Amino acid sequence: MSAARQPAPLAGVRVIDYSHFLAGPHLSRCLAAMGAEVIKVERPPGGDAGRAHGYFKDGQSGYFLQQNMGKQGLCVNIKDPRGLALMRDLVKTADVFVENYRPGALDKLGLGYAELAKLNPRLIYCSISAYGHTGPDAARPGFGLIAEAKSGALAMLGEPGHAPPLLRMPLADMYAGMHGVSAVCAALYGRVASGRGQHIDLALYDCMVSMHDYAVQRYFMSGGKDIPRQTGSHAPDSPIYGVFAARDGNLVIAAQVDDAWERLAGLIGGPALDPRFRTPEGRATHFEAATKLVADWAMAQPSTSACLAALDAAGVPGARVQTIDQVLADPQIAARGMVVEQDHPVLGKVRLPNLPFRFSESDTTPKSPAPLLGQHNADVARGLGRSEAEIAAMQADGVLYAEPAARGG
Repeated sequence: MSAARQPAPLAGVRVIDYSHFLAGPHLSRCLAAMGAEVIKVERPPGGDAGRAHGYFKDGQSGYFLQQNMGKQGLCVNIKDPRGLALMRDLVKTADVFVENYRPGALDKLGLGYAELAKLNPRLIYCSISAYGHTGPDAARPGFGLIAEAKSGALAMLGEPGHAPPLLRMPLADMYAGMHGVSAVCAALYGRVASGRGQHIDLALYDCMVSMHDYAVQRYFMSGGKDIPRQTGSHAPDSPIYGVFAARDGNLVIAAQVDDAWERLAGLIGGPALDPRFRTPEGRATHFEAATKLVADWAMAQPSTSACLAALDAAGVPGARVQTIDQVLADPQIAARGMVVEQDHPVLGKVRLPNLPFRFSESDTTPKSPAPLLGQHNADVARGLGRSEAEIAAMQADGVLYAEPAARGG
C-alpha cells in the first residue's frame, strides 16, 4: 500500500458500537478500518457475548479479537444513574450508533432510536436484527443460521435427498454487516444536505433474500413452476461450473461461458468437441454427459496441480479447493496484506484476517487490537468531562468495570 496522502475516509466520525457477537461488531470494525473513531460499549461483567466464543488462548477470544480490532473499549453499568448519564453524554457526541438487539429491547433501557434522536438529532442509528423492526416476525429471536434457512439458501445446497450442509462461514451476519456499512456511509452523506440523522433498519432475513441472483426471478418468470433444488457440486443450468475431483484433491472449474468452454473442450479434445456442447443450452440439455467428460479428464491427470497448470495454459478459470493452511500460505494473500499482525497486551503477537478495503490515498491498516474489557473507561470518561474523583468513584462502585488486565487504564 502506498503512503497515505489523505486522511482515512471516515476520519472525524464517532461511532458507538453497542452491539454483540457478529453482524454489528463487523459493521463497526469496517467503519474503524476506514478511519472512524469507534467506541465499543459493553455491559459488565461479561461484555460482548463474542468474548465467550472460541477459539480461546490465555482467556482471550480470537473471535472477539477479529471483529473488534481498532476500537476503544468502554464497559459501563447503565442501570446506575451515573452510567446512564455517561452513556447519554457519549451519544450527544456521536455520529453513528450501532446495535443488534431484538427490536424494542433498547427502548426499555432508554437507548432506542426515538429517545437518542431527541438527544442528538444528527445521530445515524443502525439496527440489525433477525427479521427487522416491522412485520409479523419482528419480535422473534434469530441468528444467521435462521436467516440462511428461511431465505431458501440452504434448500439449494448439498446433494439431492440429503439434509443441506451448514454454511461454515457466517454468510447472513457478515452480509448484513456489510450492508450496514453501505447504509451508514450513505446516511452520513445524506446528512450533509439534510442536517439530520435517521434510523437504519436492517434484517438478516432481508439481506439473505436480497442475495438471490436467480432463484426469485426464475420462480416469478416461470409462473411459479421453477423452484431451484439441491444440485450437489455442480450448476446444471450453467455448466460447466462446479467442483471436480482430481487424484490428490479437488478443484473448481468455471467454464460456463462459451469462450471458456471452447478452450476447455479444446484441451480435453475428442468427444468434448461434439457440437451438442457448443451452446449453454446444449450443455445444460446434455449436462450429465458434458460434466462426465470434464470429470474424467480431471481424474486422468496426475495431480490437482497438473490439472490447474493445463487449465491455466488453456486460459480456463480454475482453482484448487484450498484448506485454511493453504490459504494462509498463498502468496496472493500475502501480497494483498490479508493477514494483519498486531501486538496484544495479553497475547503478544497475534495474526488475524484483514479487511479487503484498499484506498489509493488512505491507509486502512488496523491501528490497534481489540480492546480488553473496559480498557479505555477512564479515557472515554475524561473526554466526556468527568473528573478524576468521579472516575475513581465509578470504578470503585463497579459503574465502570474492567477486566483485571485492563485495570488502571
